[in-house]
Amino acid sequence: MAFPPNMARRAAAALAAAALAGCAGCASGPRSPAPASVVSDPPLVWPAPPDPARIAFVRQVHRPDELGARLPALTRLGHWVSGSNQGDEPFEQPFGLAVDQDDNLCLTDTAARTVCFYDRAAARWHRWGVIGGIRLASPVAVAHHRGVFYVADTGLGRVLAFDGEARLLRSITNRLERPSGLAVLQDQLYVADSLRHEIDVFDLDGRLRQSFGHRGDEPGEFNHPTHLAAGPGGELLVTDSMNCRVQIFTADGKYQGAVGGIGDSPGCLGRPKGVAVDSHGHVYVLDASFDNLQIFNLEGRLLLNLGGPGADPGQFCLPNGIAVTRRDEILITDSYNHRLQILKYIGPP
Repeated sequence: MAFPPNMARRAAAALAAAALAGCAGCASGPRSPAPASVVSDPPLVWPAPPDPARIAFVRQVHRPDELGARLPALTRLGHWVSGSNQGDEPFEQPFGLAVDQDDNLCLTDTAARTVCFYDRAAARWHRWGVIGGIRLASPVAVAHHRGVFYVADTGLGRVLAFDGEARLLRSITNRLERPSGLAVLQDQLYVADSLRHEIDVFDLDGRLRQSFGHRGDEPGEFNHPTHLAAGPGGELLVTDSMNCRVQIFTADGKYQGAVGGIGDSPGCLGRPKGVAVDSHGHVYVLDASFDNLQIFNLEGRLLLNLGGPGADPGQFCLPNGIAVTRRDEILITDSYNHRLQILKYIGPP
């Protein structure tokens, strides 16, 4: 993904305008959703012409049926009779986001206190608020690996592992105070603990195997780590939120480099949130200060930024979770716009 020369000037101007506006587009907090499943016409792409397009807006969705989820016939009939939307509830505050090895979608809704799963092959939407008798309090991150779901709940201070029938398999509490990010890498579960300023590594049975990091601003140190992502080359990416950067590690915790840094110019981060890596090695970082998405390479060079505060397609109000599918779909939870936005990487490999 090349960064065209004339795009740098436009990016700087756009980000400066966002800095002056702050979060003006969402200052009033949660708002009513925009129209469902909007598809832009003409197509919305970044960067704007005449530069070659690299990212395209696909659509936005506010409820499961807009993703293609089908309800059983009897349930649909019951909805028609009663007016209920049970099983197709609109998103309240979509927050955590992940895709599994089959590109099935996992999502947490912190306002609804639920964790959700979209099985693409079966076109079925699953939604749970109680796991093995435990009521979710503040689910913020989710992962799915080999039939097991993992949800980090900051209110409970634990990670719950459960199956597709919401049967609790284990509750991981060892050392954890405020688990905020999850990733599965090389058959190990990585948990970001934002209060302990460290990353804890568990085996898939919940046994602690390793921890690394402590509070600070040097390489390998953290100040409230929040989000995790696994890279295609076995990298672990950690959003080091209060240090305004994303750090990159090997699977065993060896520091490799960083993306971003404090500042208000393109390539800097104000309040970084979700992070994801695609198969081409592009690093996608959401920033809640500027309500935008910045794209870097693994060496930390800025390639593109897009977005800004607002409720139109391609704008954001507290973007938090991001995941990239094998088909280069970029899924983003736009929390205070109560929606999931879907973009797509369309540039060259």
